[in-house]
Amino acid sequence: MSATTTASEGRGRGGRERILAAATRLFAVQGINATGMEQVAEAAPVSKRTLYAHFRTKDDLVIAHLEHLASSGATLESVLTREDIPPRERILALFDQPAPDAAPVRGCPFIDAAAEFPDPHSTVHSYAREQKLRMVGLVTALVTELGCREPVALAEQLVTLADGAASRAMVLDEADYGRHARAAAETLLAHALAG
Repeated sequence: MSATTTASEGRGRGGRERILAAATRLFAVQGINATGMEQVAEAAPVSKRTLYAHFRTKDDLVIAHLEHLASSGATLESVLTREDIPPRERILALFDQPAPDAAPVRGCPFIDAAAEFPDPHSTVHSYAREQKLRMVGLVTALVTELGCREPVALAEQLVTLADGAASRAMVLDEADYGRHARAAAETLLAHALAG
């Protein structure tokens, strides 16, 4: 197989998937706003025409990227829906360190996206907010299942700990920073389940 054939096959089918994969890599390393559409097309590799055929605007690409992360199980929140893990352990898994090969530590992609799109009415910020509200809803359901008193307040406390730990882990580039928040979460859960 010639190099020309290989390159042309790389630009063939699967363009959308390659664009999303390239965007995910670039957004993680450079940030969303620092990554240009031309860079994404080059890294995919696809033509700019193909890129814009799949994603009319950068906002469209960012939303697709975030939707892909949410549906692929690549975010901390994904552990909350795993029925093979008991509810308490699902909650505490929010504080587990990311995969060992995740360097540097990136934190929460939804918080990152909201920070890069600070207008609360922008589509990206709105999507990030929806994911954070979904997270607190999932945790509320789990603490309710555990029989915790005041499940909504407890869920808000737990997700605040998880988001704070993810943010500090990213800023400090310390993958296991969540251990501090996990200890606090264990205390909150023990108190809520007492009596």
